[in-house]
Amino acid sequence: MNFTRWIPRGAAALSLSMLAVCACPGLALAEPPAVDAALIARGKQLAVAADCAACHTTPKGGAPFAGGYRIESPMGAIVATNITPSRTHGIGDYTLPEFQRALRQGVRRDGTHLYPAMPYTAYTQLSDDDTAALYAYFMHDVKPVDQPVAETQLPFPFSVRASMAVWNALFLKDERFRPDPAKSEQVNRGAYLAGALAHCSTCHTPRNTLMAEDLGQPFLSGANVGAWFAPNITSDPVQGIGGWSDDELVQYLKTGQVHGKVQAAGPMAEAIEHSLQHLPEADLRAIVAYLKQTPAVAAASESGKARHAFGEASHDEVALRGLKDVDPGWRVFSASCAHCHQENGTGTSNGEYPSLFHNSATGGDRADNLIATILHGVDRTVDGKPHFMPAFGDVASFTDRLSDQEIADLSNYVLSRYGNAAVKVGVEDVRVARAGGPRPFLAKAQPFMVPAGVLVLLVLIALLLRRRRAQRARRAF
Repeated sequence: MNFTRWIPRGAAALSLSMLAVCACPGLALAEPPAVDAALIARGKQLAVAADCAACHTTPKGGAPFAGGYRIESPMGAIVATNITPSRTHGIGDYTLPEFQRALRQGVRRDGTHLYPAMPYTAYTQLSDDDTAALYAYFMHDVKPVDQPVAETQLPFPFSVRASMAVWNALFLKDERFRPDPAKSEQVNRGAYLAGALAHCSTCHTPRNTLMAEDLGQPFLSGANVGAWFAPNITSDPVQGIGGWSDDELVQYLKTGQVHGKVQAAGPMAEAIEHSLQHLPEADLRAIVAYLKQTPAVAAASESGKARHAFGEASHDEVALRGLKDVDPGWRVFSASCAHCHQENGTGTSNGEYPSLFHNSATGGDRADNLIATILHGVDRTVDGKPHFMPAFGDVASFTDRLSDQEIADLSNYVLSRYGNAAVKVGVEDVRVARAGGPRPFLAKAQPFMVPAGVLVLLVLIALLLRRRRAQRARRAF
């Protein structure tokens, strides 16, 4: 399948090389050729689909693609680079092959390896035509910003970027996308959009101990993303999105909200704000067609109910007013939540504040996203309109800030009244979420890596000295 048919035919064949400068005396320098406007426009569409701005543009007014955004990873903060065509601080000196190498193999022009927080493991599927279009857009339409960004400073041994060469050898599948001849054109288009550009699997597929997508785990079956949990988005009708209509899925990708089912927050809200809402509906429907035919991944469920099917309205909030011995979670709910989500949990009539029942955040088999929403709030802008819920975690004002115990109490109250009552939240669950989510093995092992390395080195030195002494002893004998 040739995905360049999404743009005018002639654009894909455009050469990006510059005209040679005539060295003959007395002749004017040759003007560089104009870059095809259709190719640049195509590159812009691809950059939006790939969600480049979400990481490379700092929120709240940062210059487009000038970098500086801190991506909080389990290994430490990774600072997104300046990818404007600045020749001093950006990618202005990159050739097309160097640009392709960075996108597909995660290696910068100077040979330095990128960390896979930049999803080159997905972008490696991009076609030559599409990487050329992206190159044309960034080089000719993005404004250069001569602004340095802070260097990423991860603790040893993660600071040794050369180690990523070994990681790439183990886990990078450096291959372009190949359409499946057994699938429809729409499904193949959706697979390219979801896999190569939107990189859905980087969040929704579990990772192994070395932080690569775990090929031994079910694809798109759900995974931790910091304090959030990217849910199962396979075709399973209970655990995944198989029970959603195509129109509902398109609406969610376009707006971040489907009444009676789900609201986007955290990383998914960023993806919708910066990328998905701007895609043509045909692209969104292609992504939906692809997801709806992925192999279903089911997990044991006592209720057999989908995440959005739990709960009902409850009037306990009013009934408990004035009583002395009440659920401590009710106290927090009444003070901090009932005004917006209503005393019976139905939300506002315009849907701006959603219902707390028939809500995937309260009906799932885990409470990660409920806790993370309370801690970090909701902040997404769709079609120019902000959708906002205040945070009650560390960034909240002193009067609004909730303790770990208060968030645990509130979560349990909401789950018992409006969601999956079988799920319980402890203070430790909130503490882990506030700290950024469960720490993977590598992050836990990091403090011991240096002492272990020193110990291994000392053992090797001791063995070497012992061998030399033995050799001298044999010669003396």
